[in-house]
Amino acid sequence: MGERVHRSIMNIKVGMIFYVLSLFLAFFSRKIFLDCLGAEFIGLTGMLMNIMSFLSVAELGIGTSIIYFLYKPLQENNHEKVNEVISMLAFLYRCIGLIIGSCGIIVSLFFPWWFGELTTGLPLVYFAFYSFLASSVAGYIFNYKQLLVSANQKQYLVSAYFQTITIVQSLVQIVLAYYYRNLWLWVVVGLVFTIIGIIIFNLRIRQIYPWLDINISRGRIMLKQYPEVLRKTRQVFIQKIKNFILYRCDEMLVGIFVSVTQVAFYGNYTIITNKLNFLVNILSDGMNAGVGNLVAEGNDNNTMKVFWELTAVRFLILGIVIFALLLFMQPFVCCWFGSQYRLSDTIVYLLIFNIFIFLSRGVVETFISAHGLFSDVWTAWAELILNLGITLALAPSMGIIGILLGKIISVFFISMFWKPYFLFSKGLHKSVGIYWRGMSTYYLLFALYVAAAIWLSHTLIESHSSTLLSLFAYGTITYVPILALYFLTLFTLTRGMQYFVARKPKVYKLLKVLVINNH
Repeated sequence: MGERVHRSIMNIKVGMIFYVLSLFLAFFSRKIFLDCLGAEFIGLTGMLMNIMSFLSVAELGIGTSIIYFLYKPLQENNHEKVNEVISMLAFLYRCIGLIIGSCGIIVSLFFPWWFGELTTGLPLVYFAFYSFLASSVAGYIFNYKQLLVSANQKQYLVSAYFQTITIVQSLVQIVLAYYYRNLWLWVVVGLVFTIIGIIIFNLRIRQIYPWLDINISRGRIMLKQYPEVLRKTRQVFIQKIKNFILYRCDEMLVGIFVSVTQVAFYGNYTIITNKLNFLVNILSDGMNAGVGNLVAEGNDNNTMKVFWELTAVRFLILGIVIFALLLFMQPFVCCWFGSQYRLSDTIVYLLIFNIFIFLSRGVVETFISAHGLFSDVWTAWAELILNLGITLALAPSMGIIGILLGKIISVFFISMFWKPYFLFSKGLHKSVGIYWRGMSTYYLLFALYVAAAIWLSHTLIESHSSTLLSLFAYGTITYVPILALYFLTLFTLTRGMQYFVARKPKVYKLLKVLVINNH
């Protein structure tokens, strides 16, 4: 238990360090790239990366399935079993890399119809896409071992190496973009740093796991001895397709139904939301393997305690993310990128609500994955069909609003109602009424504070924040108090937050005296 908590904390600490660094760098680099390389090129790269994400659906969910089979042998320190599973992964990921490479070449044949009118020219489009394609294929063939590191609760190693490479890459691209404004050079730098990252990471893996013996031929044979891998992969596959359509193809859809230039406008908002999502992923990724090990122990009481503790933490993080977006996103875009890049309030609120749905279900999804519950394939089909139908019906006339409505409507009921029922009935083997009795407090409190944040945004922030300095000043006097009050309310009214704070006994005793005893 102690080692699991220690590693989870280490994952979060390292992730947070790189999060702060990448956060400032992302906004700074975005401004430089828009000014020096142009909105059309930034929109183009966003669409190409979305196409690469679509091709990555060929991964089929194999990584998710494989990690499930690593928890127990890692807990038992069974190196032979781990070598078998990773050898299977190596074989499967090599096949995936070849499939993605082949599909990418086929997709690129359609570029003259999709990008023929861009001023950047087709040669650059092809060069950029094939560079992204080569990076993706190389990642599958050489970087699959990071799944072992993640399953072993050492995600901080993955974060340290790849985030360092990414930060250095961005710094080099910023300098070159500012001085040379060469689009080709920007692409080359990305490819070179991908190769550097692969080499450094694999050398480190050899040092950490000297006993790791990967045999691709053996992996192909061992696949027959693990029929559950393919069964669970089939169950996860449709989930992967659905998740891509819902959460990773926004820029591609905007490019299709609106324009490539609008991709850059929308991207200014999604770079904010993606960085905040990344903050949440740091915390959840740092804990996922720990939840998997917790479930493997079979202690029901401890499992439920951790479930409510993580739920409280998740809603605290939701407050940090959603309140910040409601208060600052519109004025920040205007102050930093320029008022000409501002999108409508309707788009912004829909975007924030979609993020809330996505993030609020994170704890339930983590426990579903830890229990290996991937059999509700029908829900993924339902979300996918609804999303495509609504998007195709609304996007041609409503643009970005139609795209966001397609995402929200298709996900809301299954995420909020079915998934908790599925977890509690099939995984935790408890009544879903327990879930709703606990969650009603969280949803009610969150709704009240959201209303307060919207009111503050309209009455104070937007009317007085014409510069970044004034935005920071007014933001500080509104965001910090509302967040502190929200935390104290959670601590007062929810057991989950009390469980979490109790990990620091001195802090818990102080808050108990100040808040609970006086309540």
